[in-house]
Amino acid sequence: MNPKTSALTEDARKDLKKIREAEILIGIPSYQSVHSIGRVVKACLVGLAKYFPDKRGLIFISEGGDAVAVSETLRDLSVEEAFDQNMITVPKARSEVLVTDYRGIPGKGTAIKAIFEAAGRIGARACAVLDSDLQSISPEWVQLLIAPVLVKGFGFVTPYYSRHKYDGTITNLIAYPMTRALYGRRVRQPIGGDFGFSPQLAESLLKKEFWNGSVARFGIDIWMTTVAIKEGFKICQSFLGAKIHDEKDPGRDLAPMFLQVVGTLFALTRRYESEWIHVLGSRPTAIFGFETELSPRPVPVDVENLKRSFREAVPSYRTEWQDILEPGNYYKLMEVCEEQDRYFELPFEVWVKSIYDFAVAYPAYEGNPETILAALLPIYYAAVASFVVKTKEMDNRRVEELINRQCETFENLKPYLIQRWEAASQKRRG
Repeated sequence: MNPKTSALTEDARKDLKKIREAEILIGIPSYQSVHSIGRVVKACLVGLAKYFPDKRGLIFISEGGDAVAVSETLRDLSVEEAFDQNMITVPKARSEVLVTDYRGIPGKGTAIKAIFEAAGRIGARACAVLDSDLQSISPEWVQLLIAPVLVKGFGFVTPYYSRHKYDGTITNLIAYPMTRALYGRRVRQPIGGDFGFSPQLAESLLKKEFWNGSVARFGIDIWMTTVAIKEGFKICQSFLGAKIHDEKDPGRDLAPMFLQVVGTLFALTRRYESEWIHVLGSRPTAIFGFETELSPRPVPVDVENLKRSFREAVPSYRTEWQDILEPGNYYKLMEVCEEQDRYFELPFEVWVKSIYDFAVAYPAYEGNPETILAALLPIYYAAVASFVVKTKEMDNRRVEELINRQCETFENLKPYLIQRWEAASQKRRG
């Protein structure tokens, strides 16, 4: 999608023109979420009334499925009853809800592009995006994502969740440690679906020619986080408590997300190579909100399926692994494949070096990124299986400590990445 191509439909532009102005915009990218969208919208309306009663808000639902069905679901939403239940007076500034479909490549990224455009059209001063399948959302999320932008001048607010140890394996094993090692910022949820942002960040992102492919889908979050870091926007995190949403088993449901997130991450690694290559270590990012010890509900993981998917992929990807991985990493991977189930373990250092090997090789595959990403997916399955086996008896707190130690491994092995990257760059230059 060309950045100049609008993701807003003609009807959406007309509706936004009628609304004219709103100081706060909350966007909800949605796809057939009629079972959960009502709760999310109600929490947003209560949050706006409770924490920003003198600010006019717009809840903009960017629907990739049936916008009419979503509108009908929200038609009987009793907002006044929700105000009364939460002992909130009707606010001076009433907020509106707009449901619309969008134009362009189907996916979360295009839905968010429409939200960015809507923010500019109504002159919003602070904005947030929330997932449409949230079951744990509360009105406080609105304050925690909007107030840092509106009151303290932050450009990007990422979520800080209390998650079950097996929820967010792409985040824990790749997105968080890679972002931390490459760009030197500890942003715990760089692909969190709920975030706050300034209109200036939205405007900057809309100008970029990066809206095709994976960014139009699940790559949007890691792209936003990376751009916010590299372009110097003021970044913070807000503790939102437990995140409960539709559960996804890593071995059955996350393949499309993995391919799009990691593909975007690797593409950005090349785009910003002149900057990350000089970054050493990492620094923390401020956290707002009150941290609690809430225990999210367990996320089931089929470990045997993960192991089986890894082993069954060997004949298909042996050639790619030999070409991409350093010999020591390749041979260790073959050893893991032959291990008995009770001894199954992918050493974390091998996982980190494998990620770095694939990042180095990615530029040669940019014309056909699906090939290299599909070859990495089975190794991710092995890494998840190994992580689950290792942490089986650990509580969430101890697992979080382990994840941070693993992030340090990414940082400590960054010279390995730099050495291989510079050698590959010289080879490409001839």
